[in-house]
Amino acid sequence: MALLEVNHLKKIYTTRFGGNQVQALTDVGFTVEQGEYVAIMGESGSGKTTLLNILASLDQPTDGEVLLNGTDIASIPDRQMSAFRRENLGFVFQDFNLLDTFSLNDNIALPLVLSRKSPKEIHQRIEPIARMLGIHDLLQKFPYEVSGGQKQRAAVARALVTNPQIVLADEPTGALDSKSTDGLLHIFEEINRRGQTILMVTHSTKAASHANRVLFIKDGVVFHQLYKGDLSNEAMFQKISDALTVLATGGKNRE
Repeated sequence: MALLEVNHLKKIYTTRFGGNQVQALTDVGFTVEQGEYVAIMGESGSGKTTLLNILASLDQPTDGEVLLNGTDIASIPDRQMSAFRRENLGFVFQDFNLLDTFSLNDNIALPLVLSRKSPKEIHQRIEPIARMLGIHDLLQKFPYEVSGGQKQRAAVARALVTNPQIVLADEPTGALDSKSTDGLLHIFEEINRRGQTILMVTHSTKAASHANRVLFIKDGVVFHQLYKGDLSNEAMFQKISDALTVLATGGKNRE
């Protein structure tokens, strides 16, 4: 059984004024296996952000289902949803979403504090992750005292500290310079090699070229997908670029 199953997902929004309907997702279906590193790409308005919000249980589909390890996330009661997210999903955002009044250590610890873990367990979980990400010496600093790349490493640590089933990353390199981007993509590859499942939405061909598989969304459906296999990052970059050209010029759907 796949870790994540997305079946016939549809999302229709009704505008506040006039009652017009906008179909963001038409019929999206795919699976993600345990340990995969998958990127989702598509032009603005293609539905990829809507898809990520539904996968994150931040929005509800109009039709279809999302199963995480066999559990239909739409069936989880509202009162249990926050705990479900904390225990099963890790989030990495473009703008980091760190609290400026919390140290990096406290930002990373927050989901564990909310889950009522003991101070000893919190320390034991943060310590190895912070060392792996190269921010151990920065834990007592505040977000405004560190670089963008260091903020994003702290955000990755916060996503990993709960041992989530899957990490959902939304444009994780979007606010980073070239050097910090390279560092973050190396981190993603490393944590994936250690068994962490990652699903990343990105506009960046470079970021997507580090994934094992790339899904292309167009007009609310999965238009195409690429498997990396034994390709280098450079060769994968070129294949993605070619696929995006087809996407932009209106090529036919192909799986």
